[in-house]
Amino acid sequence: MPDVIAVEHLAKSYRKGAIITEVLKDVSFTVHAGEFVAIMGASGSGKSTLLNLLGFLDRPDRGTYRFEGADLTGADDATLSTVRNQRIGFVFQQFHLLERTSALDNVMLPLLYAEADVADGAARARRALALVGLEPRADHEPGELSGGEQQRVAIARALINDPVLILADEPTGSLDAKSGAGVLELLRSLADSGRAIILVTHDRVVAERADRILVIADGRIASGGPVSTKP
Repeated sequence: MPDVIAVEHLAKSYRKGAIITEVLKDVSFTVHAGEFVAIMGASGSGKSTLLNLLGFLDRPDRGTYRFEGADLTGADDATLSTVRNQRIGFVFQQFHLLERTSALDNVMLPLLYAEADVADGAARARRALALVGLEPRADHEPGELSGGEQQRVAIARALINDPVLILADEPTGSLDAKSGAGVLELLRSLADSGRAIILVTHDRVVAERADRILVIADGRIASGGPVSTKP
């Protein structure tokens, strides 16, 4: 499988007054198409910072980032915005759905924000909802859906532009065990269909649903390898 991302020696620090905090010091790894990778680490270890870098929401201080074979480390904001909007889908712990707005319209939001031609937007949104098993609930508002269903709508929204990479930040953190398991099964099916999935979690049980677990400690990848036992 080809590499979707390949990062080498990524580093990121933040300044507050005279104090500089190194969050990521030297991070290198690759993720292939169809691979499901979990990232773990203690609170403050840099998991969310790394996810922001991978999603082009922030820039590293040092290191290189190749996305689908192209070195985008020094790309301009317009290029990164295009890649972010068209090739990457984001899923968060909080669903970030608009209330009093149908599931269908929530899924279509990325098309509107990108000012894309939405002539077929409704059809694309229905296809995305069908992928997550919610097309029959397209007209329901978030308040009429369970937590697991709301997260599936959020995943459908992430799929609307047919991304090659999905970044998921604690996607089961607000769900009960049954709903969380359903979301993880959905992410697994998306990886099996050829998308790369990177999931950040503090929960070892969740992480073990992935193909590989990377553990961040002291700003570096402290360990990483395949999951030995899959449920």
